Amino acid sequence: MRNASAKPSLRQRIARWFAPTKPGVAVRSYGGARNTRTTGGFGSSGNTSADSELSSSLSALRARSRQMIRDSAYAKRAQLIIVNNVIGTGVGMQAQVETVRNARNDRVNDAIEAAFAKWCAADSCHTGGVLHFSDLERAAMGQVFEAGEIFIRKHYRAFGDSRVPLGLELIEAERLATELVDPSVSLSAGSAFRMGVEVDSFGRPLAYWIRTLHPGDLRAHAGATDRYERVPAADVFHLRVVERWPQSRGVPWMHTAVRKLDSLNEYAQYEVDAARASAAYFATITTGEGENPLPTTEQTPGDSNAAIGGQMMDIEPLTIQELRPGETLNFHTPNRPNPGLDPFMRAMLREIAAGCGPSYESLSKDYSQSNYSSSRLALLDDRDLYKAMQQWWIRAFRMPLHKVWLQQAVLAGAIEGVSPSAYALNPEKFAAVLFKPRGWSWVDPTKEVAAYKEAIKAGLTTLTDVIAATGGGMDIEDVVKTRKRELDMLKEAGIAVDTTVVPGQQNNGMQQQQTQDQAQPDQADAQDTNAQQQDAAPPARVLQMKRG
Repeated sequence: MRNASAKPSLRQRIARWFAPTKPGVAVRSYGGARNTRTTGGFGSSGNTSADSELSSSLSALRARSRQMIRDSAYAKRAQLIIVNNVIGTGVGMQAQVETVRNARNDRVNDAIEAAFAKWCAADSCHTGGVLHFSDLERAAMGQVFEAGEIFIRKHYRAFGDSRVPLGLELIEAERLATELVDPSVSLSAGSAFRMGVEVDSFGRPLAYWIRTLHPGDLRAHAGATDRYERVPAADVFHLRVVERWPQSRGVPWMHTAVRKLDSLNEYAQYEVDAARASAAYFATITTGEGENPLPTTEQTPGDSNAAIGGQMMDIEPLTIQELRPGETLNFHTPNRPNPGLDPFMRAMLREIAAGCGPSYESLSKDYSQSNYSSSRLALLDDRDLYKAMQQWWIRAFRMPLHKVWLQQAVLAGAIEGVSPSAYALNPEKFAAVLFKPRGWSWVDPTKEVAAYKEAIKAGLTTLTDVIAATGGGMDIEDVVKTRKRELDMLKEAGIAVDTTVVPGQQNNGMQQQQTQDQAQPDQADAQDTNAQQQDAAPPARVLQMKRG
């Protein structure tokens, strides 16, 4: 009979190591997934898709974001920063059509650019005839920040005096029939309806169901019917930043900071109200209740000096109030403005800036808390975000729009020198284009210009790259043409400036300087040699020669 207290064998111990873990035994897991008393409700919503989360939150998020843009100065400032740095005064366009010998076809490029510039007028590109194309870009980018998305519908007809049959209509996100429930609407096989967007089995948009009127717009009468229209996806630009897939709608940029913005806005208003109250005198009178009580007056209409349960008196400037025996006048001075307001606001704004995108310095315009190096680092970090958004804007909107506009313009005969037959043979050749988003000036011009010059000399970068990064939307061709025109004007007027270089003068000057530099050592060496010879020669004796 085996002893129950005997130690388990090696085989039994190994089997226990590999046996399944019994309930109640600690299991290794991620710390972020552990449930404790302080994690109640954290992650309890479960794993849901992007559309599932948006379907229950998008309307409230959009409404709160729009309210913050209306009421919060910092929210409006964040939107303005994004629009100014991503779009600026508008994204420029330069045609890049080449000849058969791979040279720039200036005649065709100039014709395309001139036709596009004419179409950019407000009465030509905008269906409402109000927004210039640059203003339309700024308005669209502002809606991407505020509402998370914007819809731009293409209308294939000429507006105003334009010859190009194309116009753009801005459609806000609220006009999509998000909660459309209509039995008469029949969808194609395999398609689905997601918050106003009809998609196929892969999530690719097929059509957009758009209301004819904004749900919050003015109406002739309260019972006006809200109609909707099915617009093919090929006729609509749906501009949004996709963070998860599938994601049928866009998310407002301030979704992580909108509650903090609202709380900060209310808190700042309360501090202002408290400071206003502390600026006025406020005092109470204490007296012995049994000795000399204050008379009690009931408040009557029109009597501002009476109060229920007590008496009010006005304290005028430069006056001394006489009190009754036993009364004491006690002034109350609330501790306002709050000395802790400034650091608290800075801490809150840093969190808001992290959620919105721009740095704290750019959002608050407060540069007192950083030195030059840290401010420059924050500025460079901001520019990385703006550059990424500029490229997204070009890919999502400008490039596909240019192809559509070019086709409509060529077929309408609005571009001189480009026939429809030549375009039909090679559309990609005529669609070659270079977009020029805005650049940024130097933070420290003295140091950065010198650094760029050294980088160009070393072959680490090119003039084209430097001008594109700092030229404010200009490219090297624009700079060269402008510079040549400027030099011709100065030469014709007979004006010389610091940058004026006469052909051959710089090289001749350099050669003369080198010749002088070489001549100076030679002269010095000759003088040293003569001196050494004089020092080394023995003194000479002069003897008279007599004839014998």
